[in-house]
Amino acid sequence: MATDTVEVNRIRWWNITLWLVQGLLAVFFLYAGIMKVTQPPQALAEMGWAWALAMPPAFIQFLGVMEVLGAIGIIAPAAMRILPFLTPLAVVGMAFVQVSAIVLHGIRGETAFTLPLNLVVLALALFVIWGRWRKASVAAR
Repeated sequence: MATDTVEVNRIRWWNITLWLVQGLLAVFFLYAGIMKVTQPPQALAEMGWAWALAMPPAFIQFLGVMEVLGAIGIIAPAAMRILPFLTPLAVVGMAFVQVSAIVLHGIRGETAFTLPLNLVVLALALFVIWGRWRKASVAAR
C-alpha cells in the first residue's frame, strides 16, 4: 500500500514537472513564432536576430508558423487527452528546430547568447521527450 502511494506521488511529481517545462517551451516557441510571422527581417535583426537578414523572408515566416504549431502541439494533445502521443512528437520537431538553430548560430559565430539559449531549450525539449515517453505519459481518453 505504501509503495503504491510513493509511486503515485512520484508520477504526480513527474507530471507536474513535465507540464511546467512544456508550458515554458510552448511560451518560448509561441513568442519566437509570432515574432517571425509578424515582423520583417529588418525588425528581427534590430531585436538581435541578425541571422534574419541572411534568410529569405518566406523561410522565416514558414519557420514562425511551424514554431506556433509546435507550441500548440506541445500542449494541446496532452491537455485534451486526444492523441496525446502527438505531444512528444511535437517536442521532437521543436528539438530538431533547435539543433538546426545551433548549427546555424555556430556557423555564423553567434555564440554569446543565442547558442547557449538554444542549448538550454534543446535540453528542456529532450527532457520532455524522455519524460513523456518514459516517466509520465498521458493516457488518451
